[in-house]
Amino acid sequence: MIKTDFLVIGSGMAGLIFALEASNYGDVAIVTKKESAEANTNYAQGGIAAPFAKDDSFDLHVQDTIRAGDGLCNEEAVKIMVREGPRLIRKLSELGIEFVKNGSGTFDLGREGGHSRRRIVHAKDTTGKEVESTLIRKVKGKSTIKVFENHFALDLIICVAPHTSRRASSLDAAHEQNKTCVGAWILDARNNIWPFISKATLLATGGIGQVYLHTTNPSIATGDGIAMARRAQAKIANMEFVQFHPTSFYGKKIDDRAFLLSEATRGEGGILRTRDGKPFMEKYHPLKDLAPRDIVARAIDQELKKRGDKYVYLDLTGLGAAKLKSRFPHIYETCLSFGIDVTKEWIPVVPAAHYICGGVLTDVEGRTSISNLYAAGEVACTGVHGANRLASNSLLEALVFAERAAISAAQHSSNKQDGVRGFPTDRCTASCGMVSLTEIPSFEHKGKDFIEPREIAHKRYEIQKLMWDYVGIVRSERRLLQALKRMKVLKDDVDKTYERCKVTPALVELRNIAEVAILVIKSSIMRKESRGLYYNAEYPHKDDENFKKYTMINSD
Repeated sequence: MIKTDFLVIGSGMAGLIFALEASNYGDVAIVTKKESAEANTNYAQGGIAAPFAKDDSFDLHVQDTIRAGDGLCNEEAVKIMVREGPRLIRKLSELGIEFVKNGSGTFDLGREGGHSRRRIVHAKDTTGKEVESTLIRKVKGKSTIKVFENHFALDLIICVAPHTSRRASSLDAAHEQNKTCVGAWILDARNNIWPFISKATLLATGGIGQVYLHTTNPSIATGDGIAMARRAQAKIANMEFVQFHPTSFYGKKIDDRAFLLSEATRGEGGILRTRDGKPFMEKYHPLKDLAPRDIVARAIDQELKKRGDKYVYLDLTGLGAAKLKSRFPHIYETCLSFGIDVTKEWIPVVPAAHYICGGVLTDVEGRTSISNLYAAGEVACTGVHGANRLASNSLLEALVFAERAAISAAQHSSNKQDGVRGFPTDRCTASCGMVSLTEIPSFEHKGKDFIEPREIAHKRYEIQKLMWDYVGIVRSERRLLQALKRMKVLKDDVDKTYERCKVTPALVELRNIAEVAILVIKSSIMRKESRGLYYNAEYPHKDDENFKKYTMINSD
Protein backbone atom coordinates (compact mmCIF):
# COMPACT_ATOMS: atom_id res chain seq x y z
CA MET A 1 0.00 0.00 0.00
CA ILE A 2 1.23 3.47 -0.92
CA LYS A 3 -0.14 6.49 0.94
CA THR A 4 -0.06 10.06 -0.25
CA ASP A 5 -1.92 13.24 0.54
CA PHE A 6 -2.80 13.87 -3.10
CA LEU A 7 -2.97 11.32 -5.90
CA VAL A 8 -2.80 12.68 -9.45
CA ILE A 9 -3.67 10.32 -12.30
CA GLY A 10 -2.18 11.75 -15.49
CA SER A 11 0.78 13.99 -16.27
CA GLY A 12 -0.56 16.55 -18.72
CA MET A 13 -0.89 20.25 -17.95
CA ALA A 14 -3.85 19.81 -15.58
CA GLY A 15 -2.13 17.11 -13.54
CA LEU A 16 1.16 19.00 -13.29
CA ILE A 17 -0.46 22.31 -12.32
CA PHE A 18 -2.52 20.54 -9.65
CA ALA A 19 0.56 18.73 -8.36
CA LEU A 20 2.66 21.90 -8.11
CA GLU A 21 -0.07 23.74 -6.22
CA ALA A 22 -1.01 20.80 -3.97
CA SER A 23 2.64 20.16 -3.09
CA ASN A 24 2.49 23.33 -0.98
CA TYR A 25 0.06 21.50 1.31
CA GLY A 26 1.31 17.90 1.39
CA ASP A 27 2.87 15.00 -0.47
CA VAL A 28 1.81 14.31 -4.06
CA ALA A 29 2.03 11.13 -6.12
CA ILE A 30 1.68 11.46 -9.89
CA VAL A 31 0.77 8.24 -11.67
CA THR A 32 1.33 8.28 -15.43
CA LYS A 33 0.99 5.26 -17.66
CA LYS A 34 3.80 6.27 -20.02
CA GLU A 35 6.72 8.64 -19.77
CA SER A 36 5.81 11.83 -17.93
CA ALA A 37 6.08 14.00 -21.06
CA GLU A 38 3.56 11.98 -23.05
CA ALA A 39 0.20 13.77 -22.92
CA ASN A 40 -2.22 15.66 -25.16
CA THR A 41 -0.73 18.89 -23.80
CA ASN A 42 2.53 18.01 -25.53
CA TYR A 43 0.86 18.21 -28.96
CA ALA A 44 -1.08 21.47 -28.48
CA GLN A 45 0.32 23.72 -31.19
CA GLY A 46 -1.87 26.81 -31.00
CA GLY A 47 -1.52 28.39 -27.59
CA ILE A 48 -3.47 29.72 -24.62
CA ALA A 49 -6.25 32.26 -25.11
CA ALA A 50 -6.49 35.33 -22.87
CA PRO A 51 -7.53 38.99 -23.34
CA PHE A 52 -4.18 40.81 -23.24
CA ALA A 53 -4.64 43.10 -26.28
CA LYS A 54 -5.63 46.74 -25.87
CA ASP A 55 -8.66 46.28 -28.14
CA ASP A 56 -9.73 43.15 -26.24
CA SER A 57 -11.59 42.66 -22.96
CA PHE A 58 -12.80 40.02 -20.52
CA ASP A 59 -16.34 40.51 -21.80
CA LEU A 60 -15.35 39.93 -25.44
CA HIS A 61 -13.52 36.70 -24.58
CA VAL A 62 -16.49 35.53 -22.52
CA GLN A 63 -18.87 36.38 -25.36
CA ASP A 64 -16.77 34.52 -27.94
CA THR A 65 -16.58 31.46 -25.68
CA ILE A 66 -20.32 31.44 -25.01
CA ARG A 67 -21.12 32.01 -28.67
CA ALA A 68 -19.00 29.00 -29.65
CA GLY A 69 -20.59 26.91 -26.88
CA ASP A 70 -23.98 27.35 -28.57
CA GLY A 71 -26.18 27.75 -25.51
CA LEU A 72 -24.67 25.11 -23.21
CA CYS A 73 -21.80 26.95 -21.52
CA ASN A 74 -21.69 27.28 -17.76
CA GLU A 75 -21.38 31.08 -17.71
CA GLU A 76 -20.02 31.15 -14.17
CA ALA A 77 -17.22 28.77 -15.17
CA VAL A 78 -16.48 30.76 -18.34
CA LYS A 79 -16.19 34.03 -16.41
CA ILE A 80 -13.91 32.44 -13.81
CA MET A 81 -11.68 31.00 -16.54
CA VAL A 82 -11.38 34.26 -18.47
CA ARG A 83 -10.88 36.38 -15.34
CA GLU A 84 -8.14 34.18 -13.88
CA GLY A 85 -6.42 33.36 -17.17
CA PRO A 86 -4.08 36.37 -17.55
CA ARG A 87 -2.72 36.01 -13.99
CA LEU A 88 -1.94 32.34 -14.48
CA ILE A 89 -0.38 32.84 -17.91
CA ARG A 90 1.94 35.44 -16.38
CA LYS A 91 2.69 32.89 -13.66
CA LEU A 92 3.64 30.35 -16.33
CA SER A 93 5.90 32.92 -17.93
CA GLU A 94 7.58 33.53 -14.57
CA LEU A 95 8.16 29.76 -14.26
CA GLY A 96 10.31 30.00 -17.37
CA ILE A 97 7.94 29.17 -20.23
CA GLU A 98 9.20 31.16 -23.20
CA PHE A 99 6.10 32.59 -24.81
CA VAL A 100 6.87 34.67 -27.89
CA LYS A 101 7.00 38.41 -27.21
CA ASN A 102 7.18 41.37 -29.54
CA GLY A 103 9.67 44.23 -29.56
CA SER A 104 7.93 46.07 -26.72
CA GLY A 105 8.18 43.04 -24.43
CA THR A 106 4.47 42.19 -24.49
CA PHE A 107 3.03 38.87 -25.62
CA ASP A 108 2.84 38.32 -29.38
CA LEU A 109 -0.83 37.44 -29.82
CA GLY A 110 -2.17 35.16 -32.54
CA ARG A 111 -5.73 34.74 -33.74
CA GLU A 112 -7.71 31.57 -34.34
CA GLY A 113 -11.14 30.64 -35.63
CA GLY A 114 -14.07 31.89 -33.55
CA HIS A 115 -12.06 34.62 -31.78
CA SER A 116 -13.05 38.23 -32.45
CA ARG A 117 -9.62 39.51 -31.38
CA ARG A 118 -5.98 38.45 -31.41
CA ARG A 119 -5.56 36.80 -28.01
CA ILE A 120 -3.54 33.59 -28.41
CA VAL A 121 -0.40 33.57 -26.28
CA HIS A 122 1.98 31.10 -27.90
CA ALA A 123 5.45 29.59 -28.09
CA LYS A 124 5.41 29.57 -31.90
CA ASP A 125 3.71 26.28 -32.91
CA THR A 126 4.96 24.12 -30.03
CA THR A 127 3.20 25.80 -27.12
CA GLY A 128 2.04 22.58 -25.49
CA LYS A 129 5.49 21.04 -25.65
CA GLU A 130 7.07 24.15 -24.10
CA VAL A 131 4.49 24.25 -21.31
CA GLU A 132 4.73 20.51 -20.62
CA SER A 133 8.53 20.34 -20.52
CA THR A 134 8.81 23.37 -18.24
CA LEU A 135 6.19 22.06 -15.79
CA ILE A 136 7.85 18.64 -15.69
CA ARG A 137 11.17 20.25 -14.78
CA LYS A 138 9.46 22.13 -11.95
CA VAL A 139 7.70 18.99 -10.73
CA LYS A 140 10.92 16.97 -10.71
CA GLY A 141 12.54 19.70 -8.63
CA LYS A 142 9.91 19.36 -5.87
CA SER A 143 10.82 16.99 -3.04
CA THR A 144 7.15 16.65 -2.06
CA ILE A 145 6.18 15.27 -5.49
CA LYS A 146 6.94 11.73 -6.62
CA VAL A 147 6.29 10.67 -10.22
CA PHE A 148 5.44 7.02 -10.94
CA GLU A 149 6.11 6.55 -14.66
CA ASN A 150 4.84 3.48 -16.52
CA HIS A 151 2.18 2.93 -13.85
CA PHE A 152 -1.38 2.36 -15.01
CA ALA A 153 -4.52 3.29 -13.06
CA LEU A 154 -7.03 0.44 -13.29
CA ASP A 155 -9.96 1.59 -11.19
CA LEU A 156 -10.83 4.06 -8.46
CA ILE A 157 -11.10 2.78 -4.90
CA ILE A 158 -14.60 3.75 -3.79
CA CYS A 159 -16.19 3.32 -0.39
CA VAL A 160 -19.71 4.10 0.73
CA ALA A 161 -19.19 6.34 3.74
CA PRO A 162 -21.74 7.61 6.25
CA HIS A 163 -23.75 10.60 5.14
CA THR A 164 -21.90 13.76 6.02
CA SER A 165 -22.54 17.46 6.19
CA ARG A 166 -20.14 18.19 3.33
CA ARG A 167 -20.07 21.65 1.86
CA ALA A 168 -22.92 22.57 -0.45
CA SER A 169 -22.23 21.87 -4.11
CA SER A 170 -24.21 21.98 -7.31
CA LEU A 171 -23.42 18.29 -7.62
CA ASP A 172 -24.86 17.22 -4.27
CA ALA A 173 -28.21 16.38 -5.79
CA ALA A 174 -26.48 13.65 -7.75
CA HIS A 175 -25.54 11.73 -4.63
CA GLU A 176 -27.80 8.75 -4.27
CA GLN A 177 -25.13 7.26 -2.03
CA ASN A 178 -22.42 9.15 -0.23
CA LYS A 179 -19.53 7.63 -2.12
CA THR A 180 -15.98 8.52 -1.22
CA CYS A 181 -12.88 8.01 -3.35
CA VAL A 182 -9.88 6.98 -1.27
CA GLY A 183 -7.43 6.40 -4.11
CA ALA A 184 -6.95 4.01 -7.01
CA TRP A 185 -5.68 0.57 -7.93
CA ILE A 186 -2.42 0.95 -9.84
CA LEU A 187 -0.67 -1.54 -12.13
CA ASP A 188 3.10 -1.08 -12.06
CA ALA A 189 5.66 -1.86 -14.77
CA ARG A 190 6.11 -5.41 -13.38
CA ASN A 191 2.37 -6.13 -13.50
CA ASN A 192 1.95 -5.86 -9.73
CA ILE A 193 -1.26 -4.18 -8.55
CA TRP A 194 -1.04 -1.73 -5.66
CA PRO A 195 -3.59 0.36 -3.76
CA PHE A 196 -2.57 4.04 -3.78
CA ILE A 197 -4.45 5.57 -0.85
CA SER A 198 -5.01 9.32 -0.79
CA LYS A 199 -6.99 12.04 0.88
CA ALA A 200 -7.82 13.55 -2.51
CA THR A 201 -7.59 12.05 -6.00
CA LEU A 202 -7.43 14.01 -9.25
CA LEU A 203 -8.36 12.59 -12.63
CA ALA A 204 -6.23 14.34 -15.25
CA THR A 205 -6.11 11.61 -17.85
CA GLY A 206 -6.91 13.68 -20.94
CA GLY A 207 -9.18 12.82 -23.83
CA ILE A 208 -10.73 9.98 -25.80
CA GLY A 209 -9.26 10.43 -29.29
CA GLN A 210 -8.19 6.79 -29.64
CA VAL A 211 -11.85 5.75 -29.56
CA TYR A 212 -11.78 6.87 -33.23
CA LEU A 213 -9.84 5.48 -36.17
CA HIS A 214 -8.41 8.87 -37.14
CA THR A 215 -7.30 11.19 -34.34
CA THR A 216 -4.76 13.88 -33.55
CA ASN A 217 -4.40 12.43 -30.03
CA PRO A 218 -1.44 10.28 -28.93
CA SER A 219 -1.91 6.55 -28.47
CA ILE A 220 -2.44 6.97 -24.71
CA ALA A 221 -5.66 9.04 -25.13
CA THR A 222 -8.01 6.14 -24.42
CA GLY A 223 -10.52 7.82 -22.11
CA ASP A 224 -9.19 6.11 -18.99
CA GLY A 225 -10.37 8.68 -16.45
CA ILE A 226 -13.87 8.92 -17.90
CA ALA A 227 -14.14 5.13 -17.99
CA MET A 228 -12.95 4.76 -14.38
CA ALA A 229 -15.34 7.47 -13.23
CA ARG A 230 -18.16 5.80 -15.11
CA ARG A 231 -17.49 2.46 -13.46
CA ALA A 232 -17.55 4.26 -10.11
CA GLN A 233 -20.93 5.76 -11.14
CA ALA A 234 -19.79 9.37 -11.12
CA LYS A 235 -21.87 11.82 -13.11
CA ILE A 236 -20.85 11.99 -16.80
CA ALA A 237 -22.10 14.73 -19.11
CA ASN A 238 -22.18 15.81 -22.78
CA MET A 239 -20.24 12.92 -24.28
CA GLU A 240 -21.82 13.47 -27.70
CA PHE A 241 -19.82 16.66 -28.23
CA VAL A 242 -16.68 15.30 -29.88
CA GLN A 243 -14.64 17.93 -31.64
CA PHE A 244 -13.06 16.96 -34.93
CA HIS A 245 -10.05 19.04 -35.85
CA PRO A 246 -10.67 20.14 -39.43
CA THR A 247 -7.08 20.00 -40.61
CA SER A 248 -4.95 16.93 -39.99
CA PHE A 249 -2.34 15.84 -42.52
CA TYR A 250 -3.93 13.28 -44.86
CA GLY A 251 -2.32 9.86 -45.05
CA LYS A 252 0.46 10.39 -42.51
CA LYS A 253 0.64 9.40 -38.86
CA ILE A 254 3.22 9.88 -36.13
CA ASP A 255 3.07 7.26 -33.39
CA ASP A 256 -0.53 6.32 -34.22
CA ARG A 257 -1.78 9.90 -34.31
CA ALA A 258 -2.55 12.19 -37.23
CA PHE A 259 -0.37 15.28 -37.49
CA LEU A 260 -2.54 18.36 -37.07
CA LEU A 261 -2.15 21.74 -38.69
CA SER A 262 -2.99 24.33 -36.04
CA GLU A 263 -6.03 26.58 -36.19
CA ALA A 264 -3.52 29.41 -36.04
CA THR A 265 -2.44 28.66 -39.62
CA ARG A 266 -5.84 29.85 -40.85
CA GLY A 267 -5.79 32.64 -38.27
CA GLU A 268 -2.68 33.95 -39.99
CA GLY A 269 -4.20 33.72 -43.47
CA GLY A 270 -4.29 30.06 -44.52
CA ILE A 271 -6.98 29.15 -47.07
CA LEU A 272 -8.84 25.86 -47.52
CA ARG A 273 -9.25 24.76 -51.15
CA THR A 274 -10.84 21.85 -52.97
CA ARG A 275 -8.53 19.68 -55.05
CA ASP A 276 -9.20 21.85 -58.12
CA GLY A 277 -7.86 24.85 -56.20
CA LYS A 278 -11.11 26.65 -55.42
CA PRO A 279 -11.67 28.15 -51.92
CA PHE A 280 -14.97 26.96 -50.48
CA MET A 281 -15.46 28.23 -46.91
CA GLU A 282 -17.31 31.35 -48.09
CA LYS A 283 -20.22 29.04 -48.92
CA TYR A 284 -20.52 27.91 -45.31
CA HIS A 285 -19.86 30.88 -43.01
CA PRO A 286 -19.37 34.69 -43.16
CA LEU A 287 -15.98 34.31 -41.42
CA LYS A 288 -14.87 31.94 -44.21
CA ASP A 289 -11.67 30.15 -43.12
CA LEU A 290 -11.87 31.73 -39.66
CA ALA A 291 -15.21 30.06 -38.89
CA PRO A 292 -15.44 27.92 -35.72
CA ARG A 293 -13.84 24.55 -36.24
CA ASP A 294 -17.06 22.51 -36.07
CA ILE A 295 -18.38 24.42 -39.08
CA VAL A 296 -15.07 24.04 -40.89
CA ALA A 297 -14.94 20.29 -40.17
CA ARG A 298 -18.51 19.78 -41.45
CA ALA A 299 -17.79 21.91 -44.50
CA ILE A 300 -14.78 19.77 -45.38
CA ASP A 301 -16.79 16.59 -44.73
CA GLN A 302 -19.54 17.82 -47.05
CA GLU A 303 -17.11 18.81 -49.80
CA LEU A 304 -15.41 15.42 -49.63
CA LYS A 305 -18.71 13.53 -49.84
CA LYS A 306 -20.06 15.77 -52.59
CA ARG A 307 -16.95 15.52 -54.74
CA GLY A 308 -15.87 11.99 -53.85
CA ASP A 309 -12.43 13.24 -52.84
CA LYS A 310 -10.29 11.89 -50.02
CA TYR A 311 -8.90 15.25 -48.88
CA VAL A 312 -8.93 19.01 -49.41
CA TYR A 313 -5.94 21.34 -49.38
CA LEU A 314 -4.72 23.86 -46.84
CA ASP A 315 -2.89 26.63 -48.69
CA LEU A 316 -0.31 28.49 -46.57
CA THR A 317 1.80 29.83 -49.43
CA GLY A 318 0.28 33.29 -49.12
CA LEU A 319 1.85 33.74 -45.68
CA GLY A 320 5.33 33.92 -47.18
CA ALA A 321 8.34 31.74 -46.51
CA ALA A 322 9.86 33.92 -43.80
CA LYS A 323 6.68 34.07 -41.70
CA LEU A 324 5.94 30.37 -42.13
CA LYS A 325 9.41 29.37 -40.94
CA SER A 326 9.41 31.75 -37.96
CA ARG A 327 5.77 31.38 -36.81
CA PHE A 328 5.26 27.69 -37.63
CA PRO A 329 8.70 26.05 -37.58
CA HIS A 330 7.43 22.68 -36.31
CA ILE A 331 4.72 22.51 -38.96
CA TYR A 332 7.21 23.57 -41.64
CA GLU A 333 9.79 20.93 -40.66
CA THR A 334 7.26 18.13 -40.18
CA CYS A 335 5.54 18.75 -43.51
CA LEU A 336 8.94 18.90 -45.18
CA SER A 337 9.69 15.45 -43.74
CA PHE A 338 6.44 14.29 -45.36
CA GLY A 339 7.61 15.65 -48.72
CA ILE A 340 5.63 18.91 -48.69
CA ASP A 341 7.31 22.33 -48.78
CA VAL A 342 4.52 24.47 -47.32
CA THR A 343 6.12 27.67 -48.64
CA LYS A 344 5.42 26.43 -52.19
CA GLU A 345 2.92 23.56 -51.96
CA TRP A 346 -0.56 23.00 -50.57
CA ILE A 347 -1.06 20.50 -47.76
CA PRO A 348 -3.58 17.62 -48.11
CA VAL A 349 -5.83 17.66 -45.02
CA VAL A 350 -8.85 15.85 -43.55
CA PRO A 351 -10.72 16.16 -40.23
CA ALA A 352 -9.72 13.92 -37.30
CA ALA A 353 -11.11 13.34 -33.80
CA HIS A 354 -9.45 15.90 -31.58
CA TYR A 355 -11.18 16.89 -28.32
CA ILE A 356 -14.09 15.86 -26.08
CA CYS A 357 -16.13 18.73 -24.62
CA GLY A 358 -17.97 16.43 -22.23
CA GLY A 359 -16.56 14.24 -19.51
CA VAL A 360 -16.69 13.78 -15.75
CA LEU A 361 -19.02 16.48 -14.45
CA THR A 362 -17.41 18.93 -12.02
CA ASP A 363 -18.27 22.16 -10.28
CA VAL A 364 -16.04 25.25 -10.53
CA GLU A 365 -13.71 23.83 -7.88
CA GLY A 366 -13.07 20.65 -9.83
CA ARG A 367 -15.18 18.50 -7.51
CA THR A 368 -17.03 15.55 -9.02
CA SER A 369 -20.19 13.86 -7.72
CA ILE A 370 -18.00 11.52 -5.63
CA SER A 371 -16.44 12.87 -2.44
CA ASN A 372 -12.67 13.46 -2.55
CA LEU A 373 -12.57 12.84 -6.31
CA TYR A 374 -11.58 15.77 -8.53
CA ALA A 375 -11.15 16.13 -12.28
CA ALA A 376 -9.44 18.75 -14.43
CA GLY A 377 -8.41 19.18 -18.04
CA GLU A 378 -9.99 17.36 -20.95
CA VAL A 379 -11.30 14.51 -18.76
CA ALA A 380 -13.57 16.99 -16.95
CA CYS A 381 -16.79 18.67 -17.98
CA THR A 382 -16.68 22.07 -16.27
CA GLY A 383 -19.25 23.46 -18.68
CA VAL A 384 -16.75 25.98 -20.07
CA HIS A 385 -16.91 24.60 -23.60
CA GLY A 386 -20.62 23.92 -23.77
CA ALA A 387 -21.47 22.33 -27.11
CA ASN A 388 -18.26 23.45 -28.82
CA ARG A 389 -14.78 24.39 -27.58
CA LEU A 390 -13.39 27.72 -28.71
CA ALA A 391 -9.84 27.30 -30.04
CA SER A 392 -7.03 27.58 -27.44
CA ASN A 393 -9.44 27.59 -24.50
CA SER A 394 -8.43 24.02 -23.61
CA LEU A 395 -5.04 24.77 -22.08
CA LEU A 396 -6.58 27.80 -20.38
CA GLU A 397 -9.34 25.70 -18.83
CA ALA A 398 -6.83 23.11 -17.62
CA LEU A 399 -4.63 25.82 -16.12
CA VAL A 400 -7.40 27.62 -14.25
CA PHE A 401 -9.44 24.70 -12.93
CA ALA A 402 -6.48 22.51 -12.03
CA GLU A 403 -5.27 25.25 -9.69
CA ARG A 404 -8.76 25.71 -8.25
CA ALA A 405 -9.12 21.94 -7.75
CA ALA A 406 -5.80 21.77 -5.90
CA ILE A 407 -6.76 24.61 -3.56
CA SER A 408 -10.18 23.03 -2.93
CA ALA A 409 -8.65 19.59 -2.32
CA ALA A 410 -6.10 21.05 0.10
CA GLN A 411 -8.74 22.94 2.06
CA HIS A 412 -11.06 19.95 2.21
CA SER A 413 -8.38 17.44 3.18
CA SER A 414 -7.03 19.74 5.92
CA ASN A 415 -10.31 19.19 7.76
CA LYS A 416 -9.66 15.47 8.08
CA GLN A 417 -8.73 14.13 11.45
CA ASP A 418 -7.19 10.94 12.84
CA GLY A 419 -4.24 9.04 11.48
CA VAL A 420 -1.09 10.28 9.82
CA ARG A 421 -1.90 13.40 7.79
CA GLY A 422 -5.58 12.58 8.02
CA PHE A 423 -5.51 9.14 6.42
CA PRO A 424 -8.23 6.63 7.27
CA THR A 425 -7.17 4.58 10.26
CA ASP A 426 -9.08 2.16 12.42
CA ARG A 427 -12.38 3.97 12.46
CA CYS A 428 -14.66 6.11 10.38
CA THR A 429 -14.60 9.88 10.66
CA ALA A 430 -18.10 10.82 9.64
CA SER A 431 -17.49 14.55 9.69
CA CYS A 432 -15.03 14.35 6.83
CA GLY A 433 -16.45 11.43 4.89
CA MET A 434 -13.47 9.13 5.44
CA VAL A 435 -13.61 5.39 5.94
CA SER A 436 -11.50 2.89 7.82
CA LEU A 437 -8.78 0.95 6.02
CA THR A 438 -10.63 -2.26 6.83
CA GLU A 439 -13.54 -0.99 4.75
CA ILE A 440 -11.43 -0.49 1.63
CA PRO A 441 -12.44 -3.21 -0.84
CA SER A 442 -9.81 -5.63 -2.12
CA PHE A 443 -8.90 -5.77 -5.78
CA GLU A 444 -10.63 -8.74 -7.33
CA HIS A 445 -9.49 -10.06 -10.67
CA LYS A 446 -9.24 -13.80 -11.27
CA GLY A 447 -8.25 -13.79 -14.94
CA LYS A 448 -5.29 -16.03 -15.71
CA ASP A 449 -5.40 -16.52 -19.49
CA PHE A 450 -2.88 -14.77 -21.71
CA ILE A 451 -4.21 -12.63 -24.54
CA GLU A 452 -2.02 -11.97 -27.57
CA PRO A 453 -1.38 -8.32 -28.45
CA ARG A 454 -2.70 -8.83 -31.98
CA GLU A 455 -6.08 -9.94 -30.58
CA ILE A 456 -6.29 -6.74 -28.52
CA ALA A 457 -5.23 -4.69 -31.55
CA HIS A 458 -7.94 -6.33 -33.67
CA LYS A 459 -10.68 -5.63 -31.11
CA ARG A 460 -9.44 -2.05 -30.70
CA TYR A 461 -9.48 -1.47 -34.45
CA GLU A 462 -13.01 -2.89 -34.74
CA ILE A 463 -14.30 -0.37 -32.18
CA GLN A 464 -12.40 2.53 -33.77
CA LYS A 465 -13.70 1.70 -37.24
CA LEU A 466 -17.28 1.42 -35.99
CA MET A 467 -17.04 4.79 -34.24
CA TRP A 468 -15.49 6.48 -37.27
CA ASP A 469 -18.05 5.10 -39.72
CA TYR A 470 -21.19 5.45 -37.60
CA VAL A 471 -20.52 8.08 -34.92
CA GLY A 472 -18.45 10.63 -36.80
CA ILE A 473 -18.80 14.26 -37.83
CA VAL A 474 -22.34 13.86 -39.22
CA ARG A 475 -24.59 11.34 -37.43
CA SER A 476 -28.10 9.97 -37.83
CA GLU A 477 -30.57 8.22 -35.57
CA ARG A 478 -30.60 5.13 -37.73
CA ARG A 479 -26.84 4.73 -37.79
CA LEU A 480 -26.49 5.52 -34.09
CA LEU A 481 -28.95 2.77 -33.19
CA GLN A 482 -27.03 0.35 -35.40
CA ALA A 483 -23.79 1.45 -33.74
CA LEU A 484 -25.24 0.92 -30.25
CA LYS A 485 -26.46 -2.57 -31.11
CA ARG A 486 -23.07 -3.55 -32.48
CA MET A 487 -21.10 -1.78 -29.74
CA LYS A 488 -22.99 -3.62 -27.00
CA VAL A 489 -21.83 -6.90 -28.53
CA LEU A 490 -18.25 -5.63 -28.78
CA LYS A 491 -18.26 -4.33 -25.20
CA ASP A 492 -19.66 -7.60 -23.87
CA ASP A 493 -16.87 -9.43 -25.66
CA VAL A 494 -14.25 -7.04 -24.24
CA ASP A 495 -15.66 -7.36 -20.71
CA LYS A 496 -15.55 -11.16 -20.88
CA THR A 497 -12.02 -11.03 -22.25
CA TYR A 498 -10.98 -8.75 -19.38
CA GLU A 499 -12.50 -11.12 -16.81
CA ARG A 500 -10.70 -14.21 -18.07
CA CYS A 501 -7.31 -12.74 -19.00
CA LYS A 502 -4.35 -11.37 -17.07
CA VAL A 503 -4.41 -7.63 -16.62
CA THR A 504 -2.14 -5.73 -19.01
CA PRO A 505 -2.09 -2.03 -19.93
CA ALA A 506 -3.24 -2.79 -23.48
CA LEU A 507 -6.19 -4.84 -22.22
CA VAL A 508 -7.21 -2.12 -19.75
CA GLU A 509 -7.03 0.51 -22.51
CA LEU A 510 -9.26 -1.69 -24.67
CA ARG A 511 -11.73 -2.00 -21.80
CA ASN A 512 -11.75 1.79 -21.36
CA ILE A 513 -12.18 2.48 -25.08
CA ALA A 514 -15.23 0.19 -25.14
CA GLU A 515 -16.69 1.91 -22.07
CA VAL A 516 -16.26 5.38 -23.54
CA ALA A 517 -17.54 4.39 -26.99
CA ILE A 518 -20.83 3.30 -25.43
CA LEU A 519 -21.08 6.63 -23.60
CA VAL A 520 -20.59 8.63 -26.81
CA ILE A 521 -23.20 6.60 -28.66
CA LYS A 522 -25.79 6.72 -25.86
CA SER A 523 -25.35 10.45 -25.36
CA SER A 524 -25.70 11.01 -29.11
CA ILE A 525 -28.96 9.07 -29.22
CA MET A 526 -30.34 11.11 -26.31
CA ARG A 527 -29.79 14.46 -28.10
CA LYS A 528 -32.45 14.75 -30.80
CA GLU A 529 -31.29 18.02 -32.33
CA SER A 530 -28.16 19.54 -33.86
CA ARG A 531 -26.09 21.92 -31.74
CA GLY A 532 -22.47 23.02 -31.70
CA LEU A 533 -20.21 20.10 -32.51
CA TYR A 534 -23.10 17.66 -32.65
CA TYR A 535 -24.87 17.33 -35.99
CA ASN A 536 -27.63 14.79 -36.59
CA ALA A 537 -28.87 14.63 -40.18
CA GLU A 538 -32.31 13.46 -39.00
CA TYR A 539 -32.58 16.34 -36.51
CA PRO A 540 -30.76 19.16 -38.36
CA HIS A 541 -32.17 22.05 -36.31
CA LYS A 542 -31.53 23.32 -32.81
CA ASP A 543 -34.30 22.69 -30.27
CA ASP A 544 -33.84 25.03 -27.30
CA GLU A 545 -37.19 24.10 -25.78
CA ASN A 546 -36.26 20.46 -25.24
CA PHE A 547 -32.47 20.21 -25.48
CA LYS A 548 -30.87 23.37 -24.18
CA LYS A 549 -29.45 21.29 -21.35
CA TYR A 550 -26.67 18.86 -20.55
CA THR A 551 -26.91 15.25 -21.63
CA MET A 552 -26.51 13.38 -18.36
CA ILE A 553 -25.55 9.74 -18.00
CA ASN A 554 -25.91 8.41 -14.46
CA SER A 555 -26.07 4.64 -14.40
CA ASP A 556 -27.29 1.91 -16.72
